[in-house]
Amino acid sequence: MPALFDLSGKVALVTGGSSGIGRSLGEALAGAGARVILMARRAGPLEEAVGAIRAAGGEAAAVPADLADHAHLEPVAQAALDPFGAPDILVNAAGINLRQPVDEITPQSFDRTIGINLAIPFFLARALVPAMIERGWGKIINIASLQSARAMPNGLAYGASKGGVAQLTRAMAEAWSRFGIGCNAIAPGFFPTELTAAVFADAGRSEALARQTAVGRNGRLEDLHGAAIFLASRASDYVTGQILFVDGGFTAK
Repeated sequence: MPALFDLSGKVALVTGGSSGIGRSLGEALAGAGARVILMARRAGPLEEAVGAIRAAGGEAAAVPADLADHAHLEPVAQAALDPFGAPDILVNAAGINLRQPVDEITPQSFDRTIGINLAIPFFLARALVPAMIERGWGKIINIASLQSARAMPNGLAYGASKGGVAQLTRAMAEAWSRFGIGCNAIAPGFFPTELTAAVFADAGRSEALARQTAVGRNGRLEDLHGAAIFLASRASDYVTGQILFVDGGFTAK
């Protein structure tokens, strides 16, 4: 049974890998045996994340890249091949949440949110899929959100992008699963990251959100590890087009 979850010999690319969910999922995949490429904009935190994986006995490399610039996507995808070869696993964890009131959303901020959260996961995956098709196996894990299913204050653009991620995941599965590529998404509840710093800085708000879960607490980053390893491994070979909510039962209530 453990062999089903063994990622030895696999290469995983994780965007947004310098912090938060991306960094934590990179550590989880490395712990399961994958050689991990962390991609993010900030070189310093990216190297720190790589160092943490290596210190724990894993293999990792850093690829600094600004995914907000669509014009550079092809060189970015090419650079991802350099450390360990073509990735078998892609985790699209890079994202932004500007938390703007409806009346403050501009065409520029809306386009930026959709571009980073929704367009880049598709175009990056499409650039990497041919090598997965050639091998007859691959895994794509998108990061959805509670807002893929629920509307929340100051979340119109973000919610639109994450609703799109849910449908993008299903469409990816329809397009590529016949070639042996599993396409699924993890939809986290409330976890302590840079994107949720304002929420966790407000003790009252944080506690109220915890009470909305069935478990009675907000998430810890390690709560995401099992879902990520499952969706990245052979254990999920007959699972595709699914959105797995890891939210302590938030959406069940």
